[in-house]
Amino acid sequence: MKLKTLIPAFGAYMIASTVQAQETAIAVPTDSVFILNSLLFLIGGFLVFWMAAGFSMLEAGLVRSKNVTMQLTKNMGLFGFACFAYYLVGYNLMYPLGTWATEGVISGIWGPAVLEAVGVDAAGADDYSYASTGSDFFFQLMFCAATASIVSGALAERIKLWPFLVFTVILTGLIYPLQASWKWGGGFLDAMGFLDFAGSTVVHSVGGWAALAGALILGPRIGKYTKEGKTVPFMASNLPLATLGTFILWMGWFGFNGGSQLAMGSIGDVADISRIFANTNAAAAAGSIAALILTQLLYKKPDLTMVLNGALAGLVAITAEPLTPTLGSASIIGAIGGIIVVFGVPLLDKLKIDDVVGAIPVHLFAGIWGTIAVVFTNSDASLSTQLYSIIVVGLFTFIASAILWYILKSVSGIRVSEEDEITGLDISELGMPAYDIVK
Repeated sequence: MKLKTLIPAFGAYMIASTVQAQETAIAVPTDSVFILNSLLFLIGGFLVFWMAAGFSMLEAGLVRSKNVTMQLTKNMGLFGFACFAYYLVGYNLMYPLGTWATEGVISGIWGPAVLEAVGVDAAGADDYSYASTGSDFFFQLMFCAATASIVSGALAERIKLWPFLVFTVILTGLIYPLQASWKWGGGFLDAMGFLDFAGSTVVHSVGGWAALAGALILGPRIGKYTKEGKTVPFMASNLPLATLGTFILWMGWFGFNGGSQLAMGSIGDVADISRIFANTNAAAAAGSIAALILTQLLYKKPDLTMVLNGALAGLVAITAEPLTPTLGSASIIGAIGGIIVVFGVPLLDKLKIDDVVGAIPVHLFAGIWGTIAVVFTNSDASLSTQLYSIIVVGLFTFIASAILWYILKSVSGIRVSEEDEITGLDISELGMPAYDIVK
């Protein structure tokens, strides 16, 4: 065959082969699905872990200089205790259906999470068609620890270290995983059709409810509110550090929301993850802009702390449903979150509820808004179901947390002495100032 006839023939063959390949669905090998899904959990997990650094830097930057070391100590301590509480009790309590069926209720709850064997092959994998047990455990653990970090900032500058850490153990070992089982463990809220993609309610509002209970029982810092009802502003120790913490949290949120797709073994999954990333980013950007503009209009000057919390509120708001919105609707959801923070912080001050870093408006108020906002972008969502779930989780978490705070207050006390609070917890509780000059 001559070359001039061979080339067109070869081209036609290649075109026909390409069309046939496109028309024939090529199944992804199970090994690849297992590897890619596990990789998503691991990458998402260490991004959410990085949020622990973000919480630490944000809180250390927003408290006064005399309490910075205590905030850093609390964040290190809570993460460590959360890891063991979730490992020993929380993980199996959060996913009871499988463990209770195979191990019995008692051993299922109290038996620590068991990982797959070293060098496991396809035959020995717990779920060869999905992902490794270790990757799932690691990913879920990071979410649990993030919940405790929310409480830390709200109660800063006047709470004792060890009672706080005891509360953290109960929160991460029992309270958080129990309510999370109602949705993510296939419980009754999930059966009702409650939608919370990555945890606006399951994670963020739970941290906010626990923080609110603690703030009410603990009381405000000395001098925060005058007898005349005025709020006295306390200056943050390091706004550059707080800004760095916010950007770290923003970055970690891509793992928080993107990893919650829970699968990366198909074209559709990867496309969805990219959509989640874009919507998550849009909501954060819109939340920060909304707070920036609104504080300019209200106070004649922009407030950086509000801008930082506006970005975080946008992230919290989009977390309940980061997949189905368009970029425009994700931006609106995030912007409303930023607006909520600007009005939420002074509202708490009017009620004399002292939240040092604005955690309650960011995680509770914006978390409630984000859970409700699901109905505007996801046709499967029911407003009544969303509201019912918000109320059920809120009542359970607030009441359980309040009881625990009262018990701790009665047994050991939860607040430092007036003298120690005035001196600063770095010196009085730890004997270790964060800076050479303590103000």
